[in-house]
Amino acid sequence: MTEPTARTNLLGLTLPKLEAFFEQIGEKRFRAGQVMKWIHHFGVDDFDQMTNLGKALREKLRACADIRGPEVVSEDISTDGTRKWVVRVASGSCVETVYIPQNGRGTLCVSSQAGCALDCSFCSTGKQGFNSDLTAAEIIGQVWVANKSFGSVPARIDRAITNVVMMGMGEPMLNYANVLDAMRLMMDDLGYGISKRKVTLSTSGVVPMIEQLGKDTDVALALSLHAPNNALRNQLVPLNKKYPLEVLLPACNRYIAGLGEKRFLTIEYTLIKDVNDQPEHAEELVALLRETPCKINLIPFNPFPHSGYERPSNNAIRRFQDCLYQAGYNVTVRTTRGEDIDAACGQLVGQVMDKTRRSERYIAVRQLAEQVEDAAATTPSRR
Repeated sequence: MTEPTARTNLLGLTLPKLEAFFEQIGEKRFRAGQVMKWIHHFGVDDFDQMTNLGKALREKLRACADIRGPEVVSEDISTDGTRKWVVRVASGSCVETVYIPQNGRGTLCVSSQAGCALDCSFCSTGKQGFNSDLTAAEIIGQVWVANKSFGSVPARIDRAITNVVMMGMGEPMLNYANVLDAMRLMMDDLGYGISKRKVTLSTSGVVPMIEQLGKDTDVALALSLHAPNNALRNQLVPLNKKYPLEVLLPACNRYIAGLGEKRFLTIEYTLIKDVNDQPEHAEELVALLRETPCKINLIPFNPFPHSGYERPSNNAIRRFQDCLYQAGYNVTVRTTRGEDIDAACGQLVGQVMDKTRRSERYIAVRQLAEQVEDAAATTPSRR
């Protein structure tokens, strides 16, 4: 028998990994199921509260393991019921988690990275640069924290969190192994028992990992598209230069086809004034998605400092939606929620200890551009 030399955080371990841990310390595999229930069903982080474990086992666990959720720095509640938690992770950075109640659903938007490496031009998170991947414990820990805050422990059928979307800070596919473990815990009956149809992974289009996802799980898939052609998407989502639409969409179609059961792809499309919100863009989008079983979620751009972009008018949004609807697509417009606590889509910032120095460069460039614009506006024209 070989005992671990450092404390193992049990919070992020899937059932197979937790079974392996108990075997490693010379205990029976069935203990894993008991401990998982205590952690995720009851929100327990103290081994002494696990009353169906013997005293000797509890002492052994205290010596070699613990249950460490992320540190909650703050919790804000919007006037519309949206909640936002800022949690500190091991790297020292802070990430954000958002809960959105609507029409009997409670959707938790979970972060996978501190910052984001992709630098999409319209996203506040990307402008903070990148620090680190979150561990599986830090990802599932966001669900654990939120669940306990609602008093949803012990686990109940009428739980507050009914859906989880990997749409917070970061690109989930670039932290694949940890995200996969966390999603498995979300769906495990010994974890949170959330349906595979109600756990959604959102990606900007990391094609090789979409292929891998199809081999590993069957969660819902969302694609952050945001443009109907390669030229525009290259500007908005730089990853498109590596995985252009003619490669990306077939990979998504193969994933959806592998799910069966009349599943579909969710297309996320952020509408930006005078950038991608014109009728010709809607017509291009109709043609692009003709072979893709999907629903389309239009997201009016949520402004943030120095972005250089604006929200379209309500008329422009309706016109774009109507064009897609007339072509036969299921189209929704995402209602802006939690804007008063900076929890709206695209606004998540946290406090990223930026290794890339992107945030510093981005702010400097935007401030210079704004100074030039101000100078031009105040300089008298010469005839």
